[in-house]
Amino acid sequence: MTAVTEATGAAEAVEMHDCRKAFAETLIELAEADERTVAVCNDSVGSSNLKGFQERFPDRLINVGIAEQLMVGAGAGLANGGRIPFVCAAAPFLTGRATEQIKADVAYSRTNVKLCAMSPGFAYGQLGPTHHGVEDFAWMRTLPDLVVLNPADPAETREALRWAHRYDGPVYLRIGRTKVPALAPHVPFDMGRAARLRDGDDVTLIATGTTVSAALEAADKLAADGIAARVLNFSTVKPLDEEAVLDAAATTGRIVTVEEANIAGGLGSAVAEFLVARRPVPMRLLGVRDEFTPTGSAGYLARYFGIDAESIARAAGELAATRQEDAA
Repeated sequence: MTAVTEATGAAEAVEMHDCRKAFAETLIELAEADERTVAVCNDSVGSSNLKGFQERFPDRLINVGIAEQLMVGAGAGLANGGRIPFVCAAAPFLTGRATEQIKADVAYSRTNVKLCAMSPGFAYGQLGPTHHGVEDFAWMRTLPDLVVLNPADPAETREALRWAHRYDGPVYLRIGRTKVPALAPHVPFDMGRAARLRDGDDVTLIATGTTVSAALEAADKLAADGIAARVLNFSTVKPLDEEAVLDAAATTGRIVTVEEANIAGGLGSAVAEFLVARRPVPMRLLGVRDEFTPTGSAGYLARYFGIDAESIARAAGELAATRQEDAA
């Protein structure tokens, strides 16, 4: 069956997945094994996919209503009381309305809160820029002691969630709603380490979340033109895998970063900030430019901002060509 990815707008004969399903199933699994596990939400039981959790554990779901600041504070209080709270809300509202509480009650206090940013990026489509969660990397990665994760498919979502449950400390975890294919071959999630999904010496594609599958498709297009692209899945945005970045710069000499988020302050910025002091190389940062997102589907917005497979391949091909010119 041929499916169209919302992230890339490309036709693919693969099964597509909403990672919120993997999140919901795994959270129930964790709650069954550990009675300390609780969920907190902002009147988002449906959109956070918590209905099954609510039915199974009615006394362990705290719905504070549309009060995101209170929601984060309640999560911190539950953590201080020995619980492991998974605080769930749409990414733009969790971060945009409660950044102060995340800073003071979670990161600064280093409470054991798991912030679950549901439906990030362009997932809300036609609801427009008020509902597009693209500023969160820039806001969250500036907070000390806060791990920032962005899994790329259902398997990584499950593994990242299990890791977050084991980890004693604050975590910000994006849970994608835009449907994506399962990555093949699967590389186990390893917090803080990028997964190399494809080898190549001409250019490196560093992607995260929904853009990883688009980067792999772009690598196929580049291969058809004789360009070997390395593809790295940065499911951990913070802490940055500096070793993988440095090796990519040294080996390929050209890097393209791709994210469904603002370029300013995002993954691309983190890579550039690190390399400028260690090994500067030509880069292209693909993501949301310095403008509010238009209203449109996730696929339309991916094409508009150049993070679909065709646009990634074009940017990487142009960058790889500059290396060949330098060698000549």
